[in-house]
Amino acid sequence: MAKANSAFMKPMNLSEDLEAVVGKGPMPRSEVVKALWVYIKKHELQDEKNKRNINADANLKKIFDGKGQVSMFEMTKLVSKHIS
Repeated sequence: MAKANSAFMKPMNLSEDLEAVVGKGPMPRSEVVKALWVYIKKHELQDEKNKRNINADANLKKIFDGKGQVSMFEMTKLVSKHIS
């Protein structure tokens, strides 16, 4: 049986801006990403033409360095700045 990656599952502290989107921390990175996708889908922020892009609302712009749109790959990099 595969051993779970304990570093990946370790609860992390979240910035206030990130907590406004995903809820109160601490929480593991995997849960942060899941909660982000719930928020994105709930508010219909996935780009219609290119589903790999996320259109930021006011809350997400705080996390995305003020950018109006980011790719899902760039999103994970930007979110990591808000996790410690």
